[in-house]
Amino acid sequence: MDFRLTEEHEALRTSVRDLAREVVAPVIADHYERHSFPYDVIHQMGKMGLFGLPFPEEHGGMGGDYFALCLALEELARIDSSVAITLEAAVSLGAMPIYRFGTDEQRARWLPRLLNGRALAAFGLTEPGFGSDAGGTQTRAVLDESTEEWVINGSKAFITNSGTDITDLVTVAAVTGTRPDGSKELSTIIVPTGTPGFTVAPGYSKVGWTASDTHELTFDDCRVPAGNLLGERGRGFAQFLRILDEGRIAIAALAVGLAQGCVDESVRYAKERHAFGRPIGANQAIQFKIADMELRVHTARLAYYDAAARMLAGEPFKRQAAIAKLHASTIAVDNARDATQIHGGYGFMNEFPVARFWRDAKILEIGEGTSEVQRMIIARELGL
Repeated sequence: MDFRLTEEHEALRTSVRDLAREVVAPVIADHYERHSFPYDVIHQMGKMGLFGLPFPEEHGGMGGDYFALCLALEELARIDSSVAITLEAAVSLGAMPIYRFGTDEQRARWLPRLLNGRALAAFGLTEPGFGSDAGGTQTRAVLDESTEEWVINGSKAFITNSGTDITDLVTVAAVTGTRPDGSKELSTIIVPTGTPGFTVAPGYSKVGWTASDTHELTFDDCRVPAGNLLGERGRGFAQFLRILDEGRIAIAALAVGLAQGCVDESVRYAKERHAFGRPIGANQAIQFKIADMELRVHTARLAYYDAAARMLAGEPFKRQAAIAKLHASTIAVDNARDATQIHGGYGFMNEFPVARFWRDAKILEIGEGTSEVQRMIIARELGL
């Protein structure tokens, strides 16, 4: 088993690392403070082809694989998680459902702009009263056979990339009927931005990820053509489970990037900061704390590498994805806390990256399946 990167993957990692340091780092603190979306950065990422990384060239993608996307997310998150989550959500939750489940017509219409970064798409799953319980979905879509349109009513919460100036669509999970056993029939439907009855609420005031775009969405007799159904009717639950399994690997990679950024900043600060006549990095207490941080990053990286390898090999990967996401998000929070402690009072100042890392880390234990949900998945996969 060889965990060394191929030349292509190593070249990609290097180029994204350069982009993060040269394009993202100089501007992201200002965006973070102003809660503004970094359109110029997103444009540069699009020019690099990052939004098309795991998609075939025939659809306008870069012909890479999902592991390439994970490497890019890790390198971006070493500098900033808002930019990284924008890419992750745009690919895993935005474009990927259309690629995996869409018709040829839907792919031809939507994918070209999504894969070159000129447009973003969002995935409307979570609802205000139902977070982890996706089966509790209340949003409904009724097919009006007289007009051949879906009529959608309901609301969604915490939806990333749903309200930017370049958002083209939201894929909405909705109840479209009742199954013979009485359970809900869930389907996913494409709702283009600007559709009458589709309203995007003002952005949330968030603790972290403040340079990413997040909104609540409402649908009030929102009508879209029947042809906007994504995949088979009634297969929505299976579709978003597949999408979330893949997305957990990507979130694990992002979490590893944040945790590695904490190590980077702590090593730098420990060499520069002097106390009692010597660098604080000369103190064994600081050395051991940073060594533990690096240990966490290394093991979490191996976990998401393993999950990605299984996915690309066509093997079952649900359990490994849950393990990777659970472990990586946990160590990201741990590293952010320790990095802030190493920086002392400066770690509490937003001008230092670790303060941003600290505020960004917690959501990793919540988004795309809470840590409790990951433990449930792991236990079920073990037959419990």
